[in-house]
Amino acid sequence: MILDKVMNVKRKSEYNVKIPSDRNQTFHLEGICSLPSGQVIVADHSNKKVKLLDKSYNVSGHCDVSGHPSDICQITSSEVAVTLYGEGVQFISVSNGQLVNGRKFKLPLVATGIAHHLGALYITSGTALYHYNMTGTLVKKLYEDTGGACAVFKCAVSPDGERIFVTNHTNHKLLTLAKDGAVLSTFTDSDLQQPHCLHVTPAGQVLVCAASSNTVIQVDHEGRKKLATLASNKDGVRGPLSVCYTTNTDQIIVGQNNNNKIIVMELQ
Repeated sequence: MILDKVMNVKRKSEYNVKIPSDRNQTFHLEGICSLPSGQVIVADHSNKKVKLLDKSYNVSGHCDVSGHPSDICQITSSEVAVTLYGEGVQFISVSNGQLVNGRKFKLPLVATGIAHHLGALYITSGTALYHYNMTGTLVKKLYEDTGGACAVFKCAVSPDGERIFVTNHTNHKLLTLAKDGAVLSTFTDSDLQQPHCLHVTPAGQVLVCAASSNTVIQVDHEGRKKLATLASNKDGVRGPLSVCYTTNTDQIIVGQNNNNKIIVMELQ
C-alpha cells in the first residue's frame, strides 16, 4: 500500500441535491459520507435534512432531523452518525432504499465534528476533542485549544486508528494527534485558509477542504506536508465545507457553502 500516492483529478462534474421540500435556499453542505453500496449521504445543514444519493448522485431519499447537521461519519455499511448542532448525535440507517432515524443521544456540548473507529466516537466541540463510546458516555477529553471558537473544528481518523487529524479553522492549521491526544505535528499552508472538513481514505490518504482559500488539498499520511492541490477556485470550487472519497468509483465528492450542488472529481 502506497500511503502517500498522489491523487490526480481527471475531470469534475456537478450534481444538484436540492429537493422540492427544501425551505431554505441557502445550502450549506456540512458533511458527506460514502457507503460501500455506492450510495452517498449528505448533511444539509440549512434545511435540517440528511439526504441519500444513489450511484448516479440523484437524491433518492431523505429524512428530517431535529437540529442543523454539522458533520457525518460512517458507523457500519448501512449506518451513519450525524452531529446535530446543539442537539447531540443522531444515528441514521439506510433501509429499503430510504433513510431511517435511529437512536439519538444528547451531549453537554455543541458538537462540530465526528469520526468513528472500532466503536470509538471522536467528537469535536470547537475548542476540544473528546472520545465517546457508542452510547454517548464520555471516555476521555483528548485535546483542548481555547484559542478560538473553531480551534478544534472537525476530525478524521487514520485507518489503523493511530492518528487523529483535526482542523483548526480559526488559525488555519491541520493538527495530527496520537490516539491519546498528544500533538504529533502541525501543518500550515497558503492553500489551507480556514480549513473545514477533512477525510482519510481507506488507503490512508488525507484530504482537507479549506473554505477561505477555496481549495481541496491532499496531505501526506502523517499530516506534515502538502502533496497536491486537487481543486481550487479556478476549478469552480467556492467555499468547500465537506469532502469524502468513494472507493467504488475512485472519485472525490465535495460539498460547498451556499451552493446546492456537489462537485464530483474523477481521479486518474
